Amino acid sequence: MIARLLYRKNVQGVLKYVLGKPECTVLGFHNTYSDTDTDLKLFEQVLFYLGNRHESEKRYVHASLNLPRGEHLDDDTFLVLSKAYMEYMGYGQQPYIVVRHHDTEHEHVHIVSSTIKEDCSQINLSFDFRRSMAAQKYLEKQFGLSPSPEKRTVWELPKQETPQFRHQDINGVRFYMQDILNNTLQKHKVRSFGELAKLLEKYHIQLKVVERSGRVGVAYGIATKEGYRSRFISGYTVHPQLSGPKLQQVFERNKQSALLPMVKKRLEKQLFTTYKLFNTLRPEHLPDILGSYQKLDCRLTCDAQGQVVEFNIYDKSGYVLRSGEIASSLGISENPDLFQTEHTQIDPESKQLQLEFQRCLKEAYQKTYRDLRHRPLFSEHIAATSLNALVREMMKSERFLFLRKYLHTDNQTMWKVIASHFHPLSEELGTTAYNKEKQQLQMKADLVQLAIDQLFTNTLDQREVLGELVQSLGARYDRGTLTYANSKLHQVPVDMGNTLLQTTRNRYTPPNFIRENEKLLKGLLNNKSAKEIKPSSIALFLPMVFPKLYNAMDRPYRERFDTLALKAYHLHAERMQGPFEKSPRDYIAFFNARGFYYEQQEGKLRVGSIYAKNPVTVALSKKMQNYLQSSPELDSALATQAIILENIIAQGQGNLKCLWMGHLMERGHYKRAAYKYISDGVTPNLPPELVEHHMANGFKEALVAVARERDRQAQASMLRAGSHALDTLMGSTSFKDEEAFNWFKDELTDYSKYKGNLLGM
Repeated sequence: MIARLLYRKNVQGVLKYVLGKPECTVLGFHNTYSDTDTDLKLFEQVLFYLGNRHESEKRYVHASLNLPRGEHLDDDTFLVLSKAYMEYMGYGQQPYIVVRHHDTEHEHVHIVSSTIKEDCSQINLSFDFRRSMAAQKYLEKQFGLSPSPEKRTVWELPKQETPQFRHQDINGVRFYMQDILNNTLQKHKVRSFGELAKLLEKYHIQLKVVERSGRVGVAYGIATKEGYRSRFISGYTVHPQLSGPKLQQVFERNKQSALLPMVKKRLEKQLFTTYKLFNTLRPEHLPDILGSYQKLDCRLTCDAQGQVVEFNIYDKSGYVLRSGEIASSLGISENPDLFQTEHTQIDPESKQLQLEFQRCLKEAYQKTYRDLRHRPLFSEHIAATSLNALVREMMKSERFLFLRKYLHTDNQTMWKVIASHFHPLSEELGTTAYNKEKQQLQMKADLVQLAIDQLFTNTLDQREVLGELVQSLGARYDRGTLTYANSKLHQVPVDMGNTLLQTTRNRYTPPNFIRENEKLLKGLLNNKSAKEIKPSSIALFLPMVFPKLYNAMDRPYRERFDTLALKAYHLHAERMQGPFEKSPRDYIAFFNARGFYYEQQEGKLRVGSIYAKNPVTVALSKKMQNYLQSSPELDSALATQAIILENIIAQGQGNLKCLWMGHLMERGHYKRAAYKYISDGVTPNLPPELVEHHMANGFKEALVAVARERDRQAQASMLRAGSHALDTLMGSTSFKDEEAFNWFKDELTDYSKYKGNLLGM
């Protein structure tokens, strides 16, 4: 089911459209003197009276509930569905009408009401589309309907074959036209009737434009196999939004869009870059070249003799642009030296080719570095990587395969060209990486010194806290020098004493936590604003990863950190649970299930959490304040918070590990979340609706897979124990025999490669 919302300033036109269709059925009314037999004229007057008591531009709401093709609801069920939807949207006390239309292949109803209440106030329309999405998801499950798509998609168009219709099948023709035109206008930013006609040609729809008295009319016809066509149907008859004047408005919006000049500038740069790479270019090869090299959809235009005279770019933005529109010097006829040839050849001496080979090498360095299991510094990786390893990686890349296809040279020459770029580039990259690493280590040392001077004053064991501080920055301290945790290539002198306590060398700390921690510490110690720091949602979990460091912080710093982290996570959680909220009460209840609470201070709502060391709260946005305070259920929702939070704590879930479990699920890391659930028994702090969604979305399968894996590990452990017991009965084995046995470690039972914990994004 798909629900759509529209707002209007006047109601007469909406009611005329909803009730004016010859094929329509009034299913019922709500909050009028009769639910089934209300006078239509009186109902219109009631809405008109309510709407004129307010100056808003959104006095009336026009909602439609659309079922997928092939699904059916009877009139009574559709009315119940409509009333439930309006109740969730806040119109339970408003008068409205539900009308069913039969003019399309998919079943749908229209609902018309007023946003103005009897006391002259307006229903709070904040986050209405988010609530509408949540309501339709809930009602889909309740009524057994197909789920709506998670994202806006472009539906697949019908096959490009001549459509077959029976004689007098006017509705079939009209439905076909609606589908094609709607999808075409969604996919492309059409700017004229001529452009629209060309886009419709392959679907055998013909377009006729008639201008009378300054007003443009449009009609559509279908070409048939026998060379005949159906009679033309006016655009308004096909659909009111497909009439001539409505389409002209769409064309003007697309022409005046600020996006168009930017698209032209980007395409101009991409095409000039392509031209600079080639010595000669056969026009017929242009679509393949632009598709492989620039990821552009290029289509050719030929003259009567079959010669290519022009090309069009069907851009990802939706615009269709001729080469001359992008830039006057880009056309095929304007570049005779490049295009008037039978061969396509990359210029081996071009500067652009040199840049492309350098990009291939850089991408190969980065890809081989990302694939390493134990990563050294990037500069060390560059120094240790051979040309052979890079070439093997380059052979997999689309960029290199494209260059090889059109360079037309043998492997030996290609190797020489790559080798000529290898040594200068590796030296340049290595020097740049070396200097950057050295600079970053010095910044870490300065940050450590700044933290020692400002961040702590009262610590029970300063050595242990400083040890975790160094480790949280991805560094290591040894006898007056600071190095990277994974390399001793760079060293910076720092005086922190000789008895600094650090965790084991093999403890693994996820790089994303190290980066986030360094960013937060730098911002706190340099008194930067939240806008400058830009904390992410994982900032809230830093005290879970580095507990000694954050517990030892002085109160002002810890309070500021808690405030920054709380605000960042709150914004993230709002986005995650938005599609499931049907009301302000849901909004509060969903956050309560996560361990967050709301309180009113000086007439404003603020949010806090049970995870902060010091009680801190963050103000909500003005729009969210108005949305929550407009609910008559606000007081009761706030009153039940304490019970929910007490239950969370009583169940042993009042910690960041449980919230982290839910965070992993929301990010789609189901297997990692399943490991924590199976191995550690950690349950997520999430509302039941979200848990149910993730279970159906793949988390259940991940739990089954991890449970099976754990069983295999337990079985392997029992086999090893039995083998050791057998060896003991038969006598002692040599050291060599024991080592040979240990070689039989498979991917599931070998824990030696997991050095430290497995916490990570």
